[in-house]
Amino acid sequence: MSEDKQTLDFEQSLQQLESLVEAMENGDLGLEESLKAFEKGVALTRACQLALDNAEQRVNLLLQENGKPVEQPFPQDDSSDTPF
Repeated sequence: MSEDKQTLDFEQSLQQLESLVEAMENGDLGLEESLKAFEKGVALTRACQLALDNAEQRVNLLLQENGKPVEQPFPQDDSSDTPF
């Protein structure tokens, strides 16, 4: 699967998951519809987690040099509103 396709699948899955959650929170679904939505939500969550795990593995591979991990400083966002 290409990177663009995987990203698109992740984005679409996340959008569908958000829509399901919104419908369930609004009480727009009956019991049976809610159960089906929950089941689909679980599947979408697993698909999103798998995509994130794959992305993390790719990042880890890219940060390795000669088979050894290279420590990189985490970039700080100066525009952050947190007081830390």
